[in-house]
Formats: sequence, structure tokens, C-alpha cells
Amino acid sequence: MPSPKGPPELKHLDHILVSAPAIKRRIAGLGEQINSDYAGKDLMVVAIVNGALIFTADLLRQLRSSLRLDCLRASSYHDGTKAVGEPRIVDSMKLDVRGHNVLLVDDILDTGKTLAAVAGMIKDKGATTVKTCVLLDKKARRAVPFEADYVGFEIPNEFVVGYGLDFNERYRNLPCIGVLKPKFYGGK
Repeated sequence: MPSPKGPPELKHLDHILVSAPAIKRRIAGLGEQINSDYAGKDLMVVAIVNGALIFTADLLRQLRSSLRLDCLRASSYHDGTKAVGEPRIVDSMKLDVRGHNVLLVDDILDTGKTLAAVAGMIKDKGATTVKTCVLLDKKARRAVPFEADYVGFEIPNEFVVGYGLDFNERYRNLPCIGVLKPKFYGGK
């Protein structure tokens, strides 16, 4: 059960899927993988915000490559608990990706539509390489054939919040990944 320490919203969780210490350990491991793959290479990290903000900040601290950071907004969650329809992409990037190795970072790979669309857009802009890194992978919901290059955790088909993931812009500051009690999102 959630600890009394931390944000009061911890009490809104049915259960914790991934603890804060497990997240920290896994991000260190992802950092090592990425460092190995990009040793001696420049890297441009593009975070999909707001969801990937916390994950990206912690991941960047693990990377030893010379890198630049940019962000864009994209989402398939339109005020709900399930990815629906086509993703909305707001291309607010300031940096030119042409000729760069791009690491696209997102909080969760669900249907695959958002990451596939954003990765395609970045390739079309002339990136040399585009790889993807996600904290969570929900394979059971995949609607398009897309897999991330770097994955933190594979999770079951449950609605999760915390560590950047939200429901109606709440719960992002939780230190863990948890399943929200249905009464807090109108579920059954």
C-alpha cells in the first residue's frame, strides 16, 4: 500500500506497479545501453512532453554523449484513459534534426501510433538515425507494428499514472508508477 510520505495522491493508487527505486535502477541501465550505442557520437534527444519530462530529465543525467535537447508535444490521449484516434502532434521543435542521430524519448508506448507518427516525422526532416526510448511498454494495446529500441518496463494493460504520466494533468509528480483506483477516473 502507498506510504503516508509523499504526495497525498499516493492514496489514489490501487497498487504500485513499479517502485521509485526500481525506476532509478532501470534508468541507470538504459543510460548504460544508450552510452554504449552512442559512444563517440553526438546525440540529439527529443522528448515528447509533458509525459516524458521527468523520465527524460533523469535519463539525461545518465548520458555521457555530447547532446542537445529539444521537445515537442504529441498525444493520443484526448482527456481520457485510452489512446484513441490519430495522435495530435505539435511540432514545436527549435533544433534542426537534419544529419543528426535522434533519440526520441516518451513515457509510454501504448498503441504505437504516436511514436510511429513522431518518428516518421523526424525521419522525414532528415535525421541520420531515429531511435526510441520509452519508460513503459504496454504491448497488449499495440495497434500498429512499432517497437521501441530501449524499454524501461513492460506493463500490463492497466491505466497507470505517476513519474510523469497523468490523468487530467494530475499525478505526474508521484515517484512511482501505479494503477489509479477506478473511482478517481470514472472507471468501473
